[in-house]
Amino acid sequence: MGPSRIEFLEQALKTSPENTFMRYALAMEIANSERPEAAWEHFQYLLQRHPDYAATYLQAGMYLIKQGKEQEARNVFKKGIEVTRRQGNLHALSELESACEDLQEDS
Repeated sequence: MGPSRIEFLEQALKTSPENTFMRYALAMEIANSERPEAAWEHFQYLLQRHPDYAATYLQAGMYLIKQGKEQEARNVFKKGIEVTRRQGNLHALSELESACEDLQEDS
């Protein structure tokens, strides 16, 4: 049996640490694993070093909600709304606005 997807992605990042898609995929795999708390370092890396990588905002916010950090999630969604609006990325913008509204309704 070969390496797990997490192991594969971790190895891939060693050779290409700035590969945003690989890091995003790794964060997602870890977030859905038995050790989800380790995903935040990858989401945070993307948010800080690749702030225009729009996909990160929705998933990082959803991750924070699962961790019980609603205010932090709201902040991530709002930043993502700014980024996707500037990019003209209407699909991601719509998803982020909806997630932010849902979070406010649940508060």
